[in-house]
Amino acid sequence: MMQPNTNYAKLKESYLFAGIAKKTQAYLDAHPGQKLYRMGIGDVSLPLCPAVIEALHGAVEEQAHKETFHGYMPECGAPFLRETIAAHYARRGVNLSPDEVFVSSGASDELGDILDLFDKETPALVIEPAYPAYLDASVIAGREIIHLASGALGGFLPSPPETDKPGLIYLCSPNNPTGAVFGRTQLQAWVDYANRTGAVILFDAAYEAYIEDPALPHSIFELEGARTCAVEICSLSKTAGFTGTRLGYTVIPTELARGGLSLNAMWVRNRTTKTNGVSFLLQKGGAAVFTPEGQAQIHAQLAVYKNNAKTLTNALEQCGIWFTGGRNAPYIWLRCPGGMGSWEFFDYLLHRVQVVGTPGEGFGRCGKGYFRFSTFASPEDTEEAAARLVRLLG
Repeated sequence: MMQPNTNYAKLKESYLFAGIAKKTQAYLDAHPGQKLYRMGIGDVSLPLCPAVIEALHGAVEEQAHKETFHGYMPECGAPFLRETIAAHYARRGVNLSPDEVFVSSGASDELGDILDLFDKETPALVIEPAYPAYLDASVIAGREIIHLASGALGGFLPSPPETDKPGLIYLCSPNNPTGAVFGRTQLQAWVDYANRTGAVILFDAAYEAYIEDPALPHSIFELEGARTCAVEICSLSKTAGFTGTRLGYTVIPTELARGGLSLNAMWVRNRTTKTNGVSFLLQKGGAAVFTPEGQAQIHAQLAVYKNNAKTLTNALEQCGIWFTGGRNAPYIWLRCPGGMGSWEFFDYLLHRVQVVGTPGEGFGRCGKGYFRFSTFASPEDTEEAAARLVRLLG
């Protein structure tokens, strides 16, 4: 008799963002026409930049003519995009071969798919508070989860554990949900730990474009020894507005090997077996992000979201509420006022001022009593939300 994957039964009843959607819809059903100020889910509000739109239109035109039509693309990514991304890293002092860059349909997809490279007996270390997909993808795969707590005292940036048990290590910097960013010394400690124990770091760099401090690393491959212990997973969603367009990339160095097997070669085989690659149109649009015009345009958009962060953090300072993040990161992590629980504070803001955030409890036990705001809404909505927060909590 066929048996399903019973690990699904071990997942929490409701995924965090599905629970938020259910609560907000119930509120709207009871209050028709009421406007909500959504500072919760990290979806961008600005459109694709002109350089990307021009490239997409050009790609569509190419597909309209027999002489320039493209069918299946290389499963690991078109050479023109892999080379473009490698050149982007080189400008930051990180040397990659294009063959070490794999084009993907987005970081979320890749964070789940990459687990194929590791035996299911390999445990996964998850730093809490954590992006829920790290935990859920590992649970579905049947892995043991090692929970590493973090808190305000250490800036939500814990050091490696004392145990030398090898496994997978999820690191996210800038962090979702806390907005914390690893400094070079802190990140080097994790790289050294992974090399010493034989662990592999899955480094989620989806928000690296928000880093402004030149002392902070954008890529784990800026650190000595990272090429023998790390995989870097990146996204154009929050960098260039590709949330609805879906494009990202993963870096797997050729030196990275475990058990006598090259993870780079394994991933080539995985992609050529399980995918038909990302569409030509999207890859042409993605390549435009890394042109001088594209970089100037997306950084102008990033400045809008960074200004939103200042608007919200200024409001929290006026209210005397403790927070971290909001600088070098698009997320603000705050302590719920008055000893409120995170879901209690969610309901309080929703019903009193129609502001929607994300309960910290949804990111694990260490998120209890905390709350997350994203900075991706329009400036107008962000300013109104900030004003409402000050009136309610100031």
